[in-house]
Amino acid sequence: MSDGPRYHVKFRRRRENRTDYRKRLALLKSGLPRAVVRKTLKNTIVQIALYHESGDRIVASAVSSELKKFGWEFSTKSVPAAYLTGYLAGLRAKKAEIEKAVLDSGLLKPTKGGRIYAAMKGLVDAGIDIPHGDETEPDEERLKGKHLNENIEKIIDQIKEKMVI
Repeated sequence: MSDGPRYHVKFRRRRENRTDYRKRLALLKSGLPRAVVRKTLKNTIVQIALYHESGDRIVASAVSSELKKFGWEFSTKSVPAAYLTGYLAGLRAKKAEIEKAVLDSGLLKPTKGGRIYAAMKGLVDAGIDIPHGDETEPDEERLKGKHLNENIEKIIDQIKEKMVI
């Protein structure tokens, strides 16, 4: 570690590679709530966060492991599971009167048609206005899970009907 009179120690979360403060500042300057999408090895987490001086306030959230309560029997780390998780978080955000948001992918590098954009598509389908380009969204076949199983499309529609709050 360097030392000297001109050395500046970076913030702890920056040193741990957990937060990109420049990207966070740009998102906060928009004044909109952030649709935070995070991937783990087994789940996808979607949260709607509002900025507050003492710390962000989570207004609505959903984790893909919650889908099992609605009858989901497949992997919770797949693209259709991310879509349904985003849809569930979007319904909860609508209930909390959130109309618009901006996508926050954090340090994740979003890839076209991946889980991050599948969760975003779920939020948009639930009625949350998120600025995005249509070329990044996954294909309808991937969202409906045809690459996983032929019968999964019916299950996805049944789960979406159960989610209506």
